Amino acid sequence: MIRALLMGFVLCVVSGSSKPTAKKSRVHEEEPLSQLEHDDNKNHDYDHEAFLGEDQAKAFDQLTPQESQRRLGIIVDKMDRNTDGFVSEEELRDWIKRAQTKHVYDNVAHQWNDFDVNHDHVISWEEYKNVTYGSYLEDPQVDSVFNYSHMMSRDERRFRVADRNGDLNADKHEFAAFLHPEEQEHMKDIVVQETMEDIDKNRDGFIDLEEYIGDMHTLKEGEEEPEWVESERQQFSEFRDKNKDGKMDREETLDWILPSDYDHAVAEAKHLLHESDANQDQKLTKSEILNRYDLFVGSQVTDFGRALLRHDEF
Repeated sequence: MIRALLMGFVLCVVSGSSKPTAKKSRVHEEEPLSQLEHDDNKNHDYDHEAFLGEDQAKAFDQLTPQESQRRLGIIVDKMDRNTDGFVSEEELRDWIKRAQTKHVYDNVAHQWNDFDVNHDHVISWEEYKNVTYGSYLEDPQVDSVFNYSHMMSRDERRFRVADRNGDLNADKHEFAAFLHPEEQEHMKDIVVQETMEDIDKNRDGFIDLEEYIGDMHTLKEGEEEPEWVESERQQFSEFRDKNKDGKMDREETLDWILPSDYDHAVAEAKHLLHESDANQDQKLTKSEILNRYDLFVGSQVTDFGRALLRHDEF
């Protein structure tokens, strides 16, 4: 099946003395709230990660139903910012966005010390380049396998765009924009540029139908074309190619990968509200949320769950 969503920028950290590791440097689409399939008929795992964040969702999975509900009750009180006893769609959306932002900055924190070599609380381009491409810089012969010089040039270009003050030193906000450009308004142009560079094989400045399909699927000799490919052809013709000239320009590509009319957090908030709002008053009481704790946080009863380390916030 077609890849529903691609993780944008998967950074492979390598030490300065090791061989650079090829990485997918293109952001293809906006990063979803979870990499899991969103199918409530199977499970609510996507909802759990969207609502809690990946790490918290895994922790909740190990708790008893009683402990899951207790902790969820604490979260509900935090979501109700105006303390009116209800959680609105807006408050639910803001909580989900908070979990999404936390995921981004947790990723930054996880990698920070690997690149801040001199511990001056910023990551310079030189530090990033030397840590990531150290072996290539010492021995360009390794470029025979991967085009590291091209990868390094792309990284530098993205780093300079993320570096708002132009000092070639990234603080944590700037490094977050570098690692997760799909989350930042000022990074949209570089996201589109990288996407088009990777898909536009004939270098005419557009993405035609053949290039669009070819980026998703390469038909092997003797293989029948999957059914979903025809569906994607229709998507291209009816929705991607808005001006019907047979190709996507920069604006059409931007609308494809980072659509302005769709927000994952808003969509998930509407979904959770719809599934939990028993009296259909467009807001949730704590009871309504706790009654659907399986949708929000889930639970797997395991012996390990009783021994799980309790976080201070709970």
